[in-house]
Amino acid sequence: MQTIKRMIEHQIWADRQLLAGLRANGANPADAVKLMRHLATAEQVWITRLTGESSVHLQLWSDDADLDSLTDLLASNEANYRAYMNSLTEEKMDEMIAYANQSGVMFSTSVRDILSQVVLHGQYHRGQINRALKEAGGTPQALDYILYARMQ
Repeated sequence: MQTIKRMIEHQIWADRQLLAGLRANGANPADAVKLMRHLATAEQVWITRLTGESSVHLQLWSDDADLDSLTDLLASNEANYRAYMNSLTEEKMDEMIAYANQSGVMFSTSVRDILSQVVLHGQYHRGQINRALKEAGGTPQALDYILYARMQ
């Protein structure tokens, strides 16, 4: 369980670093900001489900992304994930969570698999965002887990 907790902490750190990179590049390119909004909203969707609430009202893809609203969303996600992880026990890791996806289809997935999805999905999109930053002449952010681990 300590591994998944550290991976969530890495996610929080990496999201902050990448947002700073987008801010330094003047919120360009727009598709990178849109991807960052998707990443942050997906993290919100999963923590909402983990805490037993419906996420159906959350829109995973939208063109209305701006850095100020992303800053607020990431801060909220950070607080919610930290609170959730602080209350999580090893016994709860294999507990099944029933939820409806954004289309209303019901699923049941273990906490362990949901948290793994969250960190892997984020890593995938952070790579895409870094690539878009580089292609737009910006500076990609160094976000590897090992960099985070060395700072601890």
